[in-house]
This record gives sequence, structure tokens and C-alpha cells, in this order.
Amino acid sequence: MKNIFDIRGKKAIITGGSRGLGRGMAQGLHDAGVELVIMGTNEKVLNTAKEMSTADAPVHGVMADFKDTENVIKAFDKAIDILGDIDILINNAGIQVRHPSVEFPLGDWEDVLKVNLTSAFVLSQKAAKIMIDKGRGKIINVASLLSFSGGLTVPAYAASKGGIAQVTKALANEWAAKGINVNAIAPGYMDTDNIAAIKEDEARNAQILARIPAGRYGTPEDMIGTVIFLSSHASDYIHGSVVLVDGGWMGR
Repeated sequence: MKNIFDIRGKKAIITGGSRGLGRGMAQGLHDAGVELVIMGTNEKVLNTAKEMSTADAPVHGVMADFKDTENVIKAFDKAIDILGDIDILINNAGIQVRHPSVEFPLGDWEDVLKVNLTSAFVLSQKAAKIMIDKGRGKIINVASLLSFSGGLTVPAYAASKGGIAQVTKALANEWAAKGINVNAIAPGYMDTDNIAAIKEDEARNAQILARIPAGRYGTPEDMIGTVIFLSSHASDYIHGSVVLVDGGWMGR
């Protein structure tokens, strides 16, 4: 029986791949033998790519401004010039801005939606045009627990991640019959920069940990198994799903 999880030799683009969850997923794909383009907003992505790259699984860095649609399109075209093809797209780039909703600046709202939602849609469109011609491809969006709940002081982030869950379903409805799997991963509370403020608040930190059945925050490495699964033939009949990687938070 062939290894249905084998993704060696595939070509992938992952946004926000130089740190946090994106860096963890990128490392997992690289270790599985995938040639990668990682996209990021500054030169750190170029250094990360150089550090990660090996002869059998090259990693290339491309800079992109995810607030600028034209720049995102140019970055995608550059990535395709490098890879020559695409089998897997992972839309991971995201930002979070906190303000009380009553005074949330419209500029911050627009920036969060552009980075977290619009760039993912634009890149999915671009990738799908290539994948449809081949009759196969995997698109993986990164959702959130706030795809299901509203959070506090993060209305733009909640709206963007709710949108990610819905656009995942919408694209799956149109592209499943064309051989493209569109799914999402919804991380729970992960030990990255995004929860730094929570960990500094002793009461809030204890409250959150008490609700996670696994008893700990997640790590970037906890994303690897799911991303490999959704990138492989093992998930060929899974379409429009939002897979929770949350230590059991949503089931509590």
C-alpha cells in the first residue's frame, strides 16, 4: 500500500512562514520533502528560508505586503516563477490589533481584513487557476477559535477569521469537483507572540489553561501533523472542513 501521507517532491507556498505557527508548518513541510516558498513582510523571511533550505527540499523566501493586493499578486507570480508549479497553498499570514470595539480605528479594521482575509482570497484565486488546469491541488487556510466565537477587543480579527471559515466552505463548494481540496485549520491558544499579553496576566492565563483539556498551550509543532494530512492524498475526500487543533478547548 502506498504511503498516502507522502508529499515528497510537492511544491508549496506558505504565507507568514518566517515565525510562529507559519514557521512550524513550513518546517514540517520541508522535513516531509516539500519544496517551499515562504512569504513574509520583511527580510527575515529571506534569512529563514536560507537557514531552512536543503539540497533535497529547497526553501525560497519572497517578501510581500499583505495589505497591498497588487503586491500580493506580484509576490505570488514571483513564487511561481521560482517553483514552476504549485501543489499546496497555505494562507497563514495574519495580524491582530486590539482596541475596545466602540473606538476601534477604521484604518486598523481595514488593515486586519486585508491581511487576514483579502490576501488569502486573492492567493487562493491565483493558485486555483493553476490547480484547476492540473485537476488537483490543496489549499489550506488558517482559521482560529474566533472563527466560532467573538473574543474581546478584537472585532476585526474575529470578523476576518469568521470570514476565513466561510470562504473556505464557499471555495470548496466550487472547486471540490475540480480536484481541489479547500480546508482550514483552526488553532487554539498557541504559545506564540499572539498570547504574550495573556501569559503576563496571571489570572487570565490560569483561566485559559483551566479550560484546555490538554492542560497546556499548543506549539507550532502541534500544527505539523494536520498540515501534512491536509496536504496529502489522505485528505482527498475532505472539503470545506475547519479542523480544530486546540487541545480540546471547543469541546469543553
